[in-house]
Amino acid sequence: MSGRERMTKASGATAAPPQQVDLVRAVCAHIDAQEGEPTTLASLADHAGISPWHLQRVFKRVMGVSPRDYADARRSERFRAELKSGESVASATYGAGYGSASRVYERAAHHLGMTPASYAKGGKGARITYALVDSSLGRLLVATTDKGICFLCLGDDDTELENEVRAEFPRADALERDDMALAPTLELVLAHIAGEAPHLDLPLDVRATAFQRRVWQELGAIPYGETRTYSEIAETLGVPKGQRAVGRACATNPVSIVIPCHRALREDGHLGGYRWGLSRKRALLRLEAEQSPA
Repeated sequence: MSGRERMTKASGATAAPPQQVDLVRAVCAHIDAQEGEPTTLASLADHAGISPWHLQRVFKRVMGVSPRDYADARRSERFRAELKSGESVASATYGAGYGSASRVYERAAHHLGMTPASYAKGGKGARITYALVDSSLGRLLVATTDKGICFLCLGDDDTELENEVRAEFPRADALERDDMALAPTLELVLAHIAGEAPHLDLPLDVRATAFQRRVWQELGAIPYGETRTYSEIAETLGVPKGQRAVGRACATNPVSIVIPCHRALREDGHLGGYRWGLSRKRALLRLEAEQSPA
């Protein structure tokens, strides 16, 4: 399945009238045919024979992202494919349609979460430090790069948690435990879990598609002590039939608690899923409800 098909399926394109879906597919095909060459909303609208405003509205309704976000995501896919095929960063840069290496590094935090050189070798080049500590939810592992938190997991066994972070970054150049170095970060996360710091604002270093990033931003916008259904989040994003895609984005969140995916519930009010166990999700929601201002 192509990147275009995956995005269309994930964002609930069938919610739009068939003629709008066909129009957007044609625009996507046109973007794909550009092979990463820069394009503008005006030129896309001219190709489609509609106004830029109308194209922006219809495209976002069908795809869940803007034409620019889609073009950026496709370019990033090409870039990653070039790297994984063994191309150098320089070759992948121009092969994917980036005008210069600086443009890749400007976009790297948005698309890859690591520098391109690290991603090219499955994380090789990344230096990751992690720490473990007891929390009210069990053992907590927080991992960081020099840019921010890249992974957070909960469990009952340190070995199990260390295996989780190794599986997430199998080719990192360095993966070391240093509880003392990360003590301030751990303290903030623990205070947040305890309800003592409702507004957690820590730098993140995470990889995400355009759609995942939008979902995670919406999760972060849910007030402390409140919840939203997957459907409500999808509606806010302009993809009313995209609740399953929202659920998948929640399930792939690598920094749970910091990005509060536990605040997303099923339509019937049931908890839905949670990577670290429903008992922990229930405990987080109960604590936040108790600690939130009246």
